[in-house]
Amino acid sequence: MKIANLATMTSALRSGAMPLTEFLDDLDQGFDQLESKFHAFVPEKGRFDRLRREAAELVERFPSPESRPSLFGLPIGVKDIFRVEGFPTAAGSRLPPEELAGPEARVVTQLKAAGALIMGKTATTEFAYFAPARTRNPHDPAHTPGGSSSGSAAAVAAGLCPLALGTQTIGSISRPASYCGVVGYKPSYDRVSREGVIPLAPSVDHVGVFAPDVAGVERVAAAVCEGFQEVSGRGRPVLAIPGGAYLRRADNDGRSLFRETCLRLVAAGYEVRRVDEAFSDFEGVELRHRAIVAAEAARVHAEWYERFRDLYHSKTAQLIEEGRRISDSELQTALVGCESLREELESLRTANGIDLWISPAAPGAAPHGLESTGDPIMNLPWSHCGLPTVAIPAGAGANGLPVGLQVAAGWWQDEKLLAWCLDLEQALMPA
Repeated sequence: MKIANLATMTSALRSGAMPLTEFLDDLDQGFDQLESKFHAFVPEKGRFDRLRREAAELVERFPSPESRPSLFGLPIGVKDIFRVEGFPTAAGSRLPPEELAGPEARVVTQLKAAGALIMGKTATTEFAYFAPARTRNPHDPAHTPGGSSSGSAAAVAAGLCPLALGTQTIGSISRPASYCGVVGYKPSYDRVSREGVIPLAPSVDHVGVFAPDVAGVERVAAAVCEGFQEVSGRGRPVLAIPGGAYLRRADNDGRSLFRETCLRLVAAGYEVRRVDEAFSDFEGVELRHRAIVAAEAARVHAEWYERFRDLYHSKTAQLIEEGRRISDSELQTALVGCESLREELESLRTANGIDLWISPAAPGAAPHGLESTGDPIMNLPWSHCGLPTVAIPAGAGANGLPVGLQVAAGWWQDEKLLAWCLDLEQALMPA
């Protein structure tokens, strides 16, 4: 099934025009068949029996449409590195779940308070790194859905749930959103609480969300972003392309599609400028970011790794071993680069009179095979500097699979970014 327009559906659920039981019945039909093809969720017995009980409790708490909160009745998938009351947390690993247990993630509690139902845990690569989950791309099961938020992106793309939580440390929201043809939102760093989420690299971990459309992620952002305030009177933003070594990391198909996307935006009335000075030290940014991820992962996993080393996938173990060789002083030097890059991009944005950066959300369309989740290089610098990004569907690659446009705004300008992306989304919709 295909999730309907979220704004329409949310309004219908809150008003009672669509009974919550009816919506869950619709989701239930065909769920097992789709899930058996794509493996987006962690298996759960009696999933819909639980959901119907929780829905009944929700309706009892909010019997009047006027009292219903913003996300009333919307089922949300939760990446299995978030702790959720009543659910074990395995983080895509073979470690004993009791070792990973703890209080519920703050963002999950916030979503429940806003009326969301927990659809279940979604599949993740091991500890949100590169060891793949079983999840397949709903557009072609022979291709990766991306990672590490594999199940969250695939669940929304397949219509298994209307919303899903993910995280991004390098490219784990924007890349799978691009590969699966959905919208992925990575907030400004620390704009959404990481409390209760098993970290990979805390200094660059971001909590974000997937939805079929920008309106969906905006609704979630309003419920979970610190100090979120809606923006009115948007105007049309000036767009900028960061050139140089960074853009060359997209593949030939990806660059061609990005050029086509830029031309479509110009035809729609947007001004698009090129800023070649951006990411002038891109190789240095990449090296520093990978050092941070390795070093902090080694420190996060120090105790677990000593006790359960044989249970770790070789890709995760390799990262931890690499990180153990990075000194504290080397880590601190790399961390300085995060703020430096953010300041550089903000200065360039001001000096060039631009509002948003645009770039490919992935090097190209999803590669064939499930052994790799693809290359996160197009997302890495935005995770490094912590600026907010939205990945928007922008067409299809030569293999017919989705590709996305990555849009970045200024520091903590998430509200403006989402408001502008509502219009960009319309401009990029197929004619």
